[in-house]
Amino acid sequence: MQFLHPERDESLELSTDDVFLNPGYFDGTSRLDADLTPADFHGGAHPIVSANMNAVTGKRMAETMARFGGLGVLPQDMDLDTVARIVAHIKASDPRYDTPLSVSPRATLRDVQGIIRKRSHDLVIVVDEANRPLGVITHSDLRDRDQYTLAERLMSRRMITLEKGVTNRDAFLQMEEARVKAAAVLDDEGRLVGTLTREDAVRLELLRPSIGDDGKLMVAAAVGISLHAPETAAKLLEIGVSALVLDTAHGHQRRMLETIRAVRALTNVKVPIVAGNVCTAEGTRAIIEAGADIVKVNVGPGAMCTTRMQTGAGRPTFTSVLVSAREAHAHGKHIWADGGVRHPRDVALYLAAGASRVMIGTALSGTYESPGDVKEDKDGLLYKENYGMASGRAVSDRTNDLDRFESAKKGFFKEGISTSRVYMREGQESVGAILGDMIAGVQSAFTYAGARTCAEFHDKAVIGTQSPAGYTEGTPHGKVRR
Repeated sequence: MQFLHPERDESLELSTDDVFLNPGYFDGTSRLDADLTPADFHGGAHPIVSANMNAVTGKRMAETMARFGGLGVLPQDMDLDTVARIVAHIKASDPRYDTPLSVSPRATLRDVQGIIRKRSHDLVIVVDEANRPLGVITHSDLRDRDQYTLAERLMSRRMITLEKGVTNRDAFLQMEEARVKAAAVLDDEGRLVGTLTREDAVRLELLRPSIGDDGKLMVAAAVGISLHAPETAAKLLEIGVSALVLDTAHGHQRRMLETIRAVRALTNVKVPIVAGNVCTAEGTRAIIEAGADIVKVNVGPGAMCTTRMQTGAGRPTFTSVLVSAREAHAHGKHIWADGGVRHPRDVALYLAAGASRVMIGTALSGTYESPGDVKEDKDGLLYKENYGMASGRAVSDRTNDLDRFESAKKGFFKEGISTSRVYMREGQESVGAILGDMIAGVQSAFTYAGARTCAEFHDKAVIGTQSPAGYTEGTPHGKVRR
């Protein structure tokens, strides 16, 4: 990457809002020529990673991220038994079809309401004891009915089913002709194996799943830097996670470096070790020398983070990633850019600066696949709650095994928002929709830079700096003015 005006720009401390990608010549024919495969380790069709936040990544998020070519990182606060259950579920999941929501004929409307918003496909399938579909229920079937109405009375027996192995094109056309949003997928014996939506049939044509060396969907997990970190990491390796993420807000510290060395010393480490967060070349070098494969970069840009306001510490995002990536590449290693992503342009600019992957938190939290229940405000708008991992709420959960006085002392130091409403936006309620938008934007960015791969994009990208007005004029402002 080079700056448009290096004599000036190299000395500036820049956020992603401060910079732009200067267009160049592209000799390809389509944005689909762009290959977004990350270079840091095998697995993944693109660089998007869902952050290890309690309100962002759980079973549904990690499964869906992997199915659409990304990677989900389970939070460090998660009980190991829960992690084991989630990893086993993801490894057993079909790499193509979404996990179905199913109930027995004797389930009630109340039961259906409890699960219908757990997935974006809005489809609950009524099955018999052999797991064969009897009918389907959507939101429209729940209106003006008693809470204890049985599923067999709610369901529609008119249902479209797909055979396992059907092509994405044929599946899309069948659902299009039947005018349904989603359909059940059945095996050769008529048993339910998954669901597929029209939109996902198209997305799966463009995005391949993240498959590990074991031939199964990938999932990572985070570990804190407590004294128990090596023991926890060893158990996560036994569980079968695809990567270990050693995580703390300030990664350039003795305890982090000791933890990296201790985890690296484990005999069964066959997966990448990611560690952070840092925002300097010195911090990056220290973490690499301690034994990490990948460094997690950025301090303070997350939407739920108050670190910079509390402490004054941190650094603008683009510069953090640029200087850290230069240092990591000098050692033959990689970095992940963590936080501050609101638009596809942010992902593209992080990749231009040298990141191999980009972690996203709040932007994914307002989806059906994020943990927690969908809630409704007084105006009928749907939202989910989000909170920072250094917030009082997270600290309280993390120190729940301490006595109440010690927990209260820990809670005195907090650097995050404890509760925030993230509203579900029309057309962006699912992870698939957001990933599709992000990936399309990044692929287009590659063509503007004249690149076909991530390495070529980083090499060819020409970055300029802009005024706040320059950034503002690039935002959509075509609404009708009164």
